[in-house]
Amino acid sequence: MGIRITGVLAATALLTAGPLGGLAHAQTDLDCSDFAYQEDAQAEFDRDLNDPYRLDEDQGPDDGIACEILPLRSTAAPATVTALPTRGVQGGVGGGTGPADFELVLGVGLVLGAVALAGVYTVRRRRDSDGPRNT
Repeated sequence: MGIRITGVLAATALLTAGPLGGLAHAQTDLDCSDFAYQEDAQAEFDRDLNDPYRLDEDQGPDDGIACEILPLRSTAAPATVTALPTRGVQGGVGGGTGPADFELVLGVGLVLGAVALAGVYTVRRRRDSDGPRNT
């Protein structure tokens, strides 16, 4: 019965810690230097007009325009899209994406949990195979 409790505890720890893997990268403050173009800063400013990041801090009255010092995007015509090969890896496309952060955390957690359970199982088998001890 003890191995079951250990297994349940390991699974619970993995399931509760896995979704929290991406929270360590949360960004708390934004400045104009965090944006390449004024439109990007304006989009962030428009999400919350209370301006918690002070993106509309230029001289003069608040005019609702964020990071006026940043350059604007050019209005160049979009480039033509070339057709991708339809043969997958044989066509040279291959997989260009890897696992997400939470998938890596989940995988490492599952491996560590499996190793821990195997260790507990091995220790219990050795104790049981030694038999009762008379002192």
